[in-house]
Amino acid sequence: MNRKKSSALLQQFLFVGPSTIFFILIMIIPFLLGLYYSFTNWNGVSNKIDWVGLDNFVTIFTNDDKFRSSFWFTTRFTVLGVILTNLLGFVLAYFLTKPLKTRNVLRTIFFMPNVIGGLLLGFIWQFIFVKGFAAIGSATNLGFFNLPWLGTKGTAFWAIVIVFVWQTAGYLMVIYISSLNNVPKDILEAAEIDGASRGQVLRSIIIPLVMPAVTVCLFLAISWSFKMFDLNLSLTKGGPFGSTESVAMNIYNEAYTNNRLGLGTAKAVIFFIVVAIITSLQVRFTKSMEVEA
Repeated sequence: MNRKKSSALLQQFLFVGPSTIFFILIMIIPFLLGLYYSFTNWNGVSNKIDWVGLDNFVTIFTNDDKFRSSFWFTTRFTVLGVILTNLLGFVLAYFLTKPLKTRNVLRTIFFMPNVIGGLLLGFIWQFIFVKGFAAIGSATNLGFFNLPWLGTKGTAFWAIVIVFVWQTAGYLMVIYISSLNNVPKDILEAAEIDGASRGQVLRSIIIPLVMPAVTVCLFLAISWSFKMFDLNLSLTKGGPFGSTESVAMNIYNEAYTNNRLGLGTAKAVIFFIVVAIITSLQVRFTKSMEVEA
């Protein structure tokens, strides 16, 4: 009996042990170190680390307008990003599950932007906004293309939203396609026989049955939107005048540009808590709406 237990423990260690060790080294230990540094005034370079307690958090909540403005920008961006990416992803998936001859090609085309790295994608779209749109605007004299897309607070915000939705909607589309393909055909046929319209079928049958996919897609979109950094850096660098600085960029600048790693880590801890609470509430809410066929 003891030999069987020893053999089972050895097998568990061989299969689970390496991944557990790497998870602890890569995730748990840095997270605990970050918690410790959030209570210090370490600059990230010096060997001297002074414990300051809750001073960093007090400073953030009482005397850091940039962090509050970046949080407001990130919140607005997240709301729009989550809604638009999920709507576009679901609409694309809904039409690309129809018997179209080119649906496989279209699926590939819509998914391709997700393959391109965020920094490279941002620089490509920066060229499009600055040079490409200007050329089209001068040729067609259309006001949409003549806007200073990266030059004003309002247009720069929408530029980031457009690129984010364009990049991520294709990934969510794949998840929705998989879920839509699993909707039982007999239920749809029964609804059609009963005379239900397409809108009624979509509202009363399809959407309730794909709620597990909605749960996953909302979770991904919320986490991507809140953590958005690479597009922000390559498109606007937080400008003009810090109006499009995301929380992730604010934390990066605080820690590595201003050399206040302790304060930057304290912001990261607050950011982590907020995102964890929001995503937990979202998952709990959408899971309560899931139904079984």
